[in-house]
Amino acid sequence: MQNKEPRIRIIKDGPYIVSGSVPLSEKVIVPKGGGYIYEEGGPLPQRAVYSLCRCGKTKTPPFCDGSHVAMHFDGTETACKTDYHQRSARISGDGIDLLDDGRCAFARFCHRDSGDAWELAEDSESDFHHAEAIIAANECPAGRLTAVEKDGTEHEPVYEPAIEILQDPEEHVSAGIFVKGGIPIESADGSVYEIRNRVVLCRCGMSGNKPFCDSRHVSEEFRDNEV
Repeated sequence: MQNKEPRIRIIKDGPYIVSGSVPLSEKVIVPKGGGYIYEEGGPLPQRAVYSLCRCGKTKTPPFCDGSHVAMHFDGTETACKTDYHQRSARISGDGIDLLDDGRCAFARFCHRDSGDAWELAEDSESDFHHAEAIIAANECPAGRLTAVEKDGTEHEPVYEPAIEILQDPEEHVSAGIFVKGGIPIESADGSVYEIRNRVVLCRCGMSGNKPFCDSRHVSEEFRDNEV
């Protein structure tokens, strides 16, 4: 029987198999003032099960076309499987703290008109900077940042399960795969990564922290329409 619950399964040296009728869309990262917003990209077909390219060489982006076989793609997963709260550093601010695990997909949503998440947290004694620090942390698609109140309350956006293929024309690159809403990600070895509300998966094939994006698509000038 087909699994109806959202799930992502990583195939050894192959694609991401997404099951459970997870909505798929394309989003474009666009600068606005001192921060960024998403605009809708092109339409993508909706399927109950689909395979997303992980090697970066498909001719049918974002879907797998088997190119990983011909190129002998090495998709070895190297990401730490320690839970977020264990691997994160706690950065203390005036009115609010940040947890930071360092996983950066260079989406830049941690930047606001009034400063970046770290600057805002440091100066979060004011109500305005306090609120802005929460927004800056919540909008990090990689889940790198979490805003934490002094009483221990953690802030997290509410997301339904969905997958967004990111494009970044400001940097002239195609970015990662934004996975939202706590979709389980099963490793090629059968284990399941810690379930997180927001992560960004690599789709250029060059991350040093597979399966997660480490922003290598920027330095490697990855463009999914030029393969």
